[in-house]
Amino acid sequence: MTTATRTGRPPSLLLNLWRSTVGKKAVMAVSGLLMLLYLVAHMLGNLQIFFGPAEINHYAHWLRTLGTPFLRYEWLIWIFRVGLLAAVVAHGVSAYQLSRRDLAARPTKYAHRRRRASYATRTMRWGGVILGLFVIWHILDLTTGTVNPAGEHEHPYQNIVASFDRWPVALFYILAVLALGLHIRHGFWSAAQTLGANNPRRDRTLKIAANGLALALTCGFVSVPVAVMIGVVQ
Repeated sequence: MTTATRTGRPPSLLLNLWRSTVGKKAVMAVSGLLMLLYLVAHMLGNLQIFFGPAEINHYAHWLRTLGTPFLRYEWLIWIFRVGLLAAVVAHGVSAYQLSRRDLAARPTKYAHRRRRASYATRTMRWGGVILGLFVIWHILDLTTGTVNPAGEHEHPYQNIVASFDRWPVALFYILAVLALGLHIRHGFWSAAQTLGANNPRRDRTLKIAANGLALALTCGFVSVPVAVMIGVVQ
């Protein structure tokens, strides 16, 4: 029984758009780009650690006081967190449903093997799962301090050093960031295609941008645990 039959009126335009493959790809593209903007800002914030504890601790305090006195302490940062969570959920749900739809459309194996996709394309699905698990760990480690007993509340410099002084945690972080780089490299290009930004004249520029963003974010995020492990940051 369809929604129109149950309610006596046709489904809304937004609902129809969400149910379509094109709509799900659009949601996935837009939510992915929003998360990419967050990652760029987050990486730039993380790099404050190279200027010493006073700089990054001050930066963290500034984030918590954004919007005051109109907003209460930490309200704006929580608004950003809720918005980011919504983007993550929208991205994950649309990716899962598109994957299921793709599998349902070809229940039997192809008679002829398809051309091998790029490594990034073939790892998008498991890479997304790894990143989801990593985000949970990252929050418990550096936001709530649940799995970082040596950390100090509202002292990111000390928390980061305490976390990455444990080499298994640093290694897990680095591997997750490498998966993130592959995800961004393929995801940025896919989002450009979905949103109609690509054409034969812009394809080369978009591919360079995708590779450049992936490389810059990977190097930026990885530099922090490496710096702690080799004693540059301590």
